[in-house]
Amino acid sequence: MALELKVLTGDELAQSLPDVAALRIKVFREWPYLYEGDHAYEERYLEPYLNTVGAVLVGAFEGTALVGAATGMPLTAHADDFAVAFAGSAYKPEDIFYCAESVLLPEYRGQGAGHRFFDLREEAARAQGFGLCAFCAVVRPPDHPARPESYRALDGFWRARGYAPADGIVAEFSWKDIGESYETLKPLQFWIREL
Repeated sequence: MALELKVLTGDELAQSLPDVAALRIKVFREWPYLYEGDHAYEERYLEPYLNTVGAVLVGAFEGTALVGAATGMPLTAHADDFAVAFAGSAYKPEDIFYCAESVLLPEYRGQGAGHRFFDLREEAARAQGFGLCAFCAVVRPPDHPARPESYRALDGFWRARGYAPADGIVAEFSWKDIGESYETLKPLQFWIREL
C-alpha cells in the first residue's frame, strides 16, 4: 500500500501524539541516536505541538497506521534549548524554522517519504515567512563500537536538499544510550539552508 503523507492539525494531531512518541522511541533507538526511550519524556516533549503557533506535524500513514512523522516549529520556541548554540553566530533564531525530527519505520524507507517530510515542513516555513530552515543531527565518533558496518550517513541526502553544516553551531543534549544507567551529553551539529 502506498504511503499517504499529510499535515496533521486539531484532533487528528492530538490523537496522533502517542503514536508519534512510540515512533520516536523505536526509531531513535537505532544508530546513531541509540536512545533509551522514555514515554513520560516523550509526552512532555511533544505537548508543544498542540499549542505552539507555527508548529507543524507531518504524518506518514499506511492505511490508518502511523508509520512515520516529521515535526517542525519556529526555532524561537526552542530558545532555551538552542540559545547557547546560536550565541555569537550570524544567524538570528527568529529567522529560522526548526525541522525537529523525521522518524520512519525501516520497512517504509526508500519510497520518498524523507523528501516529502522536508517538502511539507519547508512549505510551512515559507508560508510563515521564514527565510531559513535548520535541523540538528547527533555526532558520533566514527570508531564508536555500536556503529553498524552497513550504516550509511544521511549527509548526502541533506546536502542534496540544500542543507549544509553550520560552522560552530553545535547544541548539546543529554539522554541515556541503550544499556546506560545515566544520561550523557551528546553534540548535535546544526544544518541550515536558505528557503
